[in-house]
Amino acid sequence: MYAQKVVIQNTAGFHIRPAQLFTEKAAQFQSTVLIMPEGTTTVADAKSILNLMTLGLEKGAVITIQAEGPDEAEAVAELSELVASGFGEE
Repeated sequence: MYAQKVVIQNTAGFHIRPAQLFTEKAAQFQSTVLIMPEGTTTVADAKSILNLMTLGLEKGAVITIQAEGPDEAEAVAELSELVASGFGEE
């Protein structure tokens, strides 16, 4: 298992476009990928846009991206980079 904490950077938070980008990227990996917002017991499947949208993540939210499988380190690294980039938004 591999995990990393990241902070949602984009102003609008984790709305439909970032959630779509995130699920598309997560689906490229064989590993199981989960998202866990800090301060909650909620766990969401990163490959499910519905699961991600129900988290209601806003700018500044801290999440843990966790992956388990053959490409777990690569999955966490690339997804963390996507979040840190603000999903290409301001």
